[in-house]
Amino acid sequence: MQCTVLVFAQLAEAIGADRVPVELPAGSTVAAALDALAAMHPPIARLRAVLAVAVNDCYCNTATTLNDGDTLALISPVSGG
Repeated sequence: MQCTVLVFAQLAEAIGADRVPVELPAGSTVAAALDALAAMHPPIARLRAVLAVAVNDCYCNTATTLNDGDTLALISPVSGG
């Protein structure tokens, strides 16, 4: 199955793209997608522990099962005042 991964801010700058296609076996979880992405893009591996994730515009956890055509967003931590 194919999913689109959206990345933002410092993570998008670090990997040089704001979206990345990823091919996964049917029934894969967000955790499996993160494993595959981390192998392809080391900056994702470095930030993995602090990323929030959303599937199809809804925040979720890494146990969420993905479906073909889903959009997975990796949301970097932000700070402000």
